[in-house]
Amino acid sequence: MSEPLLQVSNLRTFFTTEEGIVRAVDGLSFTIHKGEKFGVVGESGSGKSVTALSIMRLIEAPAGEIVTGEIHFKGQDLLRLGDEEMRKIRGAQIAMIFQDPMTALNPVYTIGNQLVETIMLHQEVRKSQAVDIGIQALDDVHIPNPKVRMDDYPHQLSGGMRQRVMIAMGLSCNPDLLIADEPTTALDVTTQAQILHLMLELTEERDTAVMLITHDLGVVAGFCDNIQVMYAGRLAERGTTDFIFDNTFHPYTAGLLGSMTRLDEVREERLYSIRGAPPSLINPSNGCRFTPRCDFAQDICGSKTPLPREFGDGHWAACHFAPDLDLSRVKRAERVG
Repeated sequence: MSEPLLQVSNLRTFFTTEEGIVRAVDGLSFTIHKGEKFGVVGESGSGKSVTALSIMRLIEAPAGEIVTGEIHFKGQDLLRLGDEEMRKIRGAQIAMIFQDPMTALNPVYTIGNQLVETIMLHQEVRKSQAVDIGIQALDDVHIPNPKVRMDDYPHQLSGGMRQRVMIAMGLSCNPDLLIADEPTTALDVTTQAQILHLMLELTEERDTAVMLITHDLGVVAGFCDNIQVMYAGRLAERGTTDFIFDNTFHPYTAGLLGSMTRLDEVREERLYSIRGAPPSLINPSNGCRFTPRCDFAQDICGSKTPLPREFGDGHWAACHFAPDLDLSRVKRAERVG
């Protein structure tokens, strides 16, 4: 395989609060290659968005701080770059679609103003050229009458149309990596499918790598080549999409799969439910952070942290008893399509 486009090593991002230090991302490592579709999955509070913001160097000090780690992009460590050098990369080589299309766009500027500003900031073009590029970008994401829409304000567009604008902004400078932070959360299922299909189509045309952040394994099933499951700021499991859906080794991943509904079969038993809630990340206890919610926990789980282990073909799991657990009674879902 080619050299990694993005390589994150031992990333730790903490936040200082009145109650204590929140270990939002705690020792995370992964790689993304050129053109790869990489899914990051987990419940709210698992560290997905903080990982993305760390890569973009958008963690605000002094409350937030990248304590340790390296983030190599195309061979250079982003954490060693100055602010001006990072601004040249952010938006041009690494673009990000933020979580909520309803609020990500500035309501007092037209769609055209916001597109043109992004394009002129990262490309050496005149304003007239930037307008033409913006119109083409809107056309690429299948927005009708793109020239007219350039003069519209965000409130004049539906949620799905706003998300298309965000995709157009993200891809307008042809970045090498697109980070999409839950880009379909606020959309209905029909629009969600359209947006995912559009993102896949455009990024494959341009050979753009995508880091897709979501809480829904179903969303990444037909989109991603590889999946990383996070829990409480740490890696739970990582592997190819096929392997994760067919041969998961971690009880948390199995629980997520078991809670998915299926429309292609009659189900007589209730969906699996992971009991409890994610732990506080303020001074978390030793051991596996999933222990209080795990049906397979033993004494060692509460006292010793399970380090991620590779089980071949790029499949990693952080569980003391992987791959020997019988997760069949938890995982009932199978990949569709």
